[in-house]
Amino acid sequence: MIIDAHCHAGRAQGLSHPSDTRADLKNYRQRAMAAGITRTVLFAPLDEDYGPANAEVAAIVRSEPRRFIGFVFVNPTFDRGRVASIVNRAVNDWKFRGIKVHWRNGRMTREVMEAARAAKIPVLYDPRGDTTTVELVLREYPDVALIVPHIGSFAGDWGAQVALIDKLRRYPNLFVDSSGVQYFDLLVDVVRHGGHGRLIFGSDGPFLHPEVELTKVRMLRLPPEQFAMVSGGTILRLLQPGQTSQKIVSR
Repeated sequence: MIIDAHCHAGRAQGLSHPSDTRADLKNYRQRAMAAGITRTVLFAPLDEDYGPANAEVAAIVRSEPRRFIGFVFVNPTFDRGRVASIVNRAVNDWKFRGIKVHWRNGRMTREVMEAARAAKIPVLYDPRGDTTTVELVLREYPDVALIVPHIGSFAGDWGAQVALIDKLRRYPNLFVDSSGVQYFDLLVDVVRHGGHGRLIFGSDGPFLHPEVELTKVRMLRLPPEQFAMVSGGTILRLLQPGQTSQKIVSR
């Protein structure tokens, strides 16, 4: 089973960039199927108020529960004081299995991490190269799995990405996804220094082509059992109800 752990879906209100306007799955579905991707983690495009967008993702997941897995997008600034209720609704009513947070909405907060800890679900946090905040979160919440997409920088901040890879040596609750990584050898370094169990395949679809992103993982030439972990096994374990990062990396 190949699982894409990073894909947007639905409509947002920004109208400043494709990432905050609309994430249409029509082409993504065809491309993912051709690439052999069988399941996909979905969350909303970038926005300020994620209420309508999260509900739209929930409807998509509900229509194809065997194909799609939902993450709830929260804004640590706009949603301050009500993150727990948002997450509880997403987990209990919509059966979502994770939280997404983006730097554009503000830095990570205790409120978000406490909600993740209570629900025993992972957090996918895009820090735009802010490895200091990532370090503090990892220290404070060692029992919460933190997935950092793009190895920390969609913009290809090589220094920040190298710094993040170094943290894999010290923090077992840190995972990174492969989406949008420009420097291929950084993916090699993730496996070399963190182990194949810390790298998770993600495409950042529908904005990036899922087969192109998966090809980068294939080009690592991992043994079949290791490729299976990177391309689906690790994220599937992290999404199991009640899992913690310690349980995953100790296997």
